Amino acid sequence: MTATDATWALFDLDGCLIDSSEAIPACLNAALVELDLPPYEPADLQWCIGPPLAGSIERLVAMGGLEPTPTRVATGLATYREVFPDLAGRLTTVIDGVDDLLAALPQRRAVVTSKPAGAARPLVDAMGLGWAFEVVHGPGLDVEHEPKAVTLGRALDDLGIVDPATAVMIGDRHHDVDAGRERGTATVGVTWGAGDRAELTAAGADHVVDHPDELLALLTA
Repeated sequence: MTATDATWALFDLDGCLIDSSEAIPACLNAALVELDLPPYEPADLQWCIGPPLAGSIERLVAMGGLEPTPTRVATGLATYREVFPDLAGRLTTVIDGVDDLLAALPQRRAVVTSKPAGAARPLVDAMGLGWAFEVVHGPGLDVEHEPKAVTLGRALDDLGIVDPATAVMIGDRHHDVDAGRERGTATVGVTWGAGDRAELTAAGADHVVDHPDELLALLTA
C-alpha cells in the first residue's frame, strides 16, 4: 500500500501544519537568556524545529560553551515551557493552504508530534484546527528524549491501526520520514517547513511535495 491508498493521514505539527519559525526560536532564546547565554537570530534556530526539545537545548548549551548538565537542561526546558503559551499564541500561524487541504482530505486524521501532547493539543485548538483531527499524539511533559518512531508507534497502537501500511506519516523533517519507515507507514515529506527536499529525499521519503495542493492531489489520487 502507498500514500495514495492510505486510510489514515498522520501529520507532524510544527512546520507541517503550522508555521513555528518565529515561535520556537523565541521560546528557545528565552531559555538561553535564562541560562546567561546569548540569543540567536530566528533563522539560525530553524534546525531546532522538529527534533525533541531537550536534545536541542543540550546542543545549544554546549554551543554556548557550557556543559549541558541535567540542571541546565531542566532550567532551559522549564523556561521554554513557561513562555511557550504566550509566545506560541502570538507568533504561530497556520500554513497557507492547510485549511483547504484538511477540509478536502477523505482520510481519517491525527497529529503525531514531538511536542508534548499537553502543549500540542491546546495549540492545535488555538489555531482553529481541532475540528480536523480525531486526536493529537505527543510525548508526556516528563519525557525529554522520545524518538519520533516511539511516538508514532504509540499513536498507531492507540488508534487501533493494525496494519501500519494503511497509514501515511506526513512531515517536514527527516525524523518524520525515519519514524514512518521504522514503523512501516507510507511517508510524505513536505518542503514548506524546516526541512528541504534534499533532507527528505535522503531520508527515503516515498513522496516529497512542495505545496499543500500537491499533497491533496497525492492523497486523493
